[in-house]
Amino acid sequence: MIEATSQPQARPTAPRIEGRRRSWRTALLGIHSALMYFFLYAPIVVLVLFSFTTDGFGVRMTGFTFDWYGRLLNDDRLVEASLNTLKVALVSTIVSTVIGTLTALAMERFRFRGKGAFDALLYLPIVIPEVVMALALLAFFAFSFDIVEVLTGQRLRNSLVTVIIAHIAFSISFVVVVVRASLQGFDRRLEEAAQDLGANEWHTFWRITFPLILPGIIGGALLAFTLSLDDFIISFFTTGPGASLLPVEVYASVKRSITPKINAISTVMLVLSMTLVAISQFIQRQRR
Repeated sequence: MIEATSQPQARPTAPRIEGRRRSWRTALLGIHSALMYFFLYAPIVVLVLFSFTTDGFGVRMTGFTFDWYGRLLNDDRLVEASLNTLKVALVSTIVSTVIGTLTALAMERFRFRGKGAFDALLYLPIVIPEVVMALALLAFFAFSFDIVEVLTGQRLRNSLVTVIIAHIAFSISFVVVVVRASLQGFDRRLEEAAQDLGANEWHTFWRITFPLILPGIIGGALLAFTLSLDDFIISFFTTGPGASLLPVEVYASVKRSITPKINAISTVMLVLSMTLVAISQFIQRQRR
């Protein structure tokens, strides 16, 4: 009797092939991420590094020095422009955050006639080109100043006030978008439970609603503050004589000559922005 010999079974290779594919995918994803981060952050690192160079043009690292930061403090134009920029950013951020938060609450909580059209208008400053927004604001201020001159005989000019109004006008939309995103997952039953326990609408807002949407409010305020610090086109169109702002002053300085003082002031503003982000993250963690 002839016995059938059993053939050796082949080992499955599919898991090994799949593992190789995953390793290649992981490697490609890592390379892509590294190149992306290098593309985003390498210019910032170079900017900070060249703020300490001894080269007068700031294009070569010929030595290490803090002299450019000392010269920056002695440059009255840059110091004044930095202070004006901080004033504009601070005031416009506070006003736009308050108005934007109240607008976001109204858009999410209530229904009223013309809500769809108003919602479309809120996104208009975000989607239109910034130069169009700047020209529209410039025309609005010119038209308003002409009316004031006809009624009172007083001639108004562009100043820091017009810049603040312009920054509020385009910052409100960004605050509304961020705060509305934080309201999407809001549980209204928490407010109903607080009111059932005897809290009025004012106490319910400050004890329940405000703490829960505070991360969104902080995010919107930081976005408005950063946009105000960074804005050049609208600031250039709406500023007046004697009211210099940092982005406009930096542009004018670069047109005249390039020095590491520009890198130094940019590094200071970078550190300020990162500090504000770190403070906001710390506040949010403490509230949790």
